Amino acid sequence: MDAPDSPDADAADAADAVGRSHDRDRDPDGMLAEQLLRLTRRLHRIQSRQLEPIGITPAQFRLLRTVASYDAAPRMADLAQRLDVVPRAVTTLVDALEASGRVRRAPDPDSRRVVRIEITDEGRATLRSLRNARRAAAEEILAPLTADQREVLGGLLSALVDGMPERRC
Repeated sequence: MDAPDSPDADAADAADAVGRSHDRDRDPDGMLAEQLLRLTRRLHRIQSRQLEPIGITPAQFRLLRTVASYDAAPRMADLAQRLDVVPRAVTTLVDALEASGRVRRAPDPDSRRVVRIEITDEGRATLRSLRNARRAAAEEILAPLTADQREVLGGLLSALVDGMPERRC
């Protein structure tokens, strides 16, 4: 994989652009899907660059945000379902976040077999830093748009997200 915002990544994006105007005429929905994928890759590269100094990956950030969104400490299975990933992926992310002191495993008071994931004070502090990094990444991506265009884009993205059928693991 190319380094974040590397010349190779930019060259690959430019190479993808070569046949786009011709493809747009033949397959407008396919073109929209490709544009969304390219934008997602670009946002991921920018966000990774913003998160690197904090020492966390985008996937770890997503898990940390998800843990913090619960009123009570969630089970690993709850996290896997909410994140739409396999439980093993959650275990790997929790292992890394626990090693850095951002979350901790805690026994469930009602079942010895259940482990709950709690966010620590370090995790909360990290989230505050990460929210600033996320805003900076979003600002970089959205910089070419006016406030009105951002509002329209937000509405369109909401319509797409809200219209998606819910998937189950």
